[in-house]
Amino acid sequence: MTEFKDHDLVPASTTHAGVLYERRPCKDRDGNDVEGLYTAWIILDNPQQLNSYTTEMVKGVILGFRRASNERDVVAVVFTASGERSFCTGGNTAEYAEYYSGSPDEYLAYMRLFNDMVTAILHCDKPVVCRVNGMRIGGGQEIGMACDYAVTSDLAVFGQAGPRHGSAPDGGSTDFLPLFVGAERAMTSCTLCETWTAYQAHQYGLVTEVVQALKVDGEWVRNPMVVTDTWLDESGQPVWGNAKTGAELAEGKQLFRSGTVDLSRLDEAVDALVTKLLYTFPGCTRKTIESVRKHKLAWWDRNRETNRSWLGLNMMNEAAAGFRAFHEGPRGNREVDFIEMRRRLAAGERWTPEFVESLIPRETAGAGQEA
Repeated sequence: MTEFKDHDLVPASTTHAGVLYERRPCKDRDGNDVEGLYTAWIILDNPQQLNSYTTEMVKGVILGFRRASNERDVVAVVFTASGERSFCTGGNTAEYAEYYSGSPDEYLAYMRLFNDMVTAILHCDKPVVCRVNGMRIGGGQEIGMACDYAVTSDLAVFGQAGPRHGSAPDGGSTDFLPLFVGAERAMTSCTLCETWTAYQAHQYGLVTEVVQALKVDGEWVRNPMVVTDTWLDESGQPVWGNAKTGAELAEGKQLFRSGTVDLSRLDEAVDALVTKLLYTFPGCTRKTIESVRKHKLAWWDRNRETNRSWLGLNMMNEAAAGFRAFHEGPRGNREVDFIEMRRRLAAGERWTPEFVESLIPRETAGAGQEA
């Protein structure tokens, strides 16, 4: 028997808080476990904070993908998260606000780790499936797009948050989104920060497959908060997969609350995709994936270092205000007063610590108290 060399940077037993690594047997076409062949599951495990990644978690993801690349009996990687609400909402805003805000050099060092995390996904020697169990927002969208496939619950939403919270989606979205959905849709997503439903994401080419994840009275139902019948809007354009509004949305939310989230179909769809990959030549599949990834890598490698530098410097002004507003602001009021901020900047005010402090929304006297 060949005595293999160890190519891991750290022992496989090394763990990082907030990231789980599991090896699950692959399944054959009859649904039986395959002896000796596995799928590596890399799981973001911070559900209390919507699986936002901390500095420590980023390290765990990097090492997880390196480990999966090196494990000879691993066929594919599933990148997912704990719980039913969120795949990932991006960087941990508590850590951003409390530590990185106002510290550009520290954030620059952090962004080196973030860039290495995206690159680790893009350089993984195994096919990578993003199992989208809930919200995929901001940096979560970026690490999700670095994957090769995405299978999603129809309760998930997809989008960006940068310009609403003091940053730019330069951790991959400005590179990857135009390749997936075209320049115009990428522009509206990146600047307006409006979310897409899972069905819209599928129509736009952002995800591979959408599956139902809600049971009401024991029966599977499509996301009741989303338009699932095709109709024409006022301009005569067909509408399908959009989020409902008004009374229809309220009715949909009520139906949702009466049901139970069940991700078993999501797991079945992920397993089925890995099974299809199992029945291919590993070397040919790897080379094909590498060739397709080159289109993402070309833009990622071209821009990531200058983007990293800008994101670090931005921690002195807009990011310092935006992340702190989101973290410190009262519930329902976690954004700066954009109009007032723009007026003051237009009048010549500088980005001083006092200016940043004045932008943070605070609880008003008597707010939340009953009359």
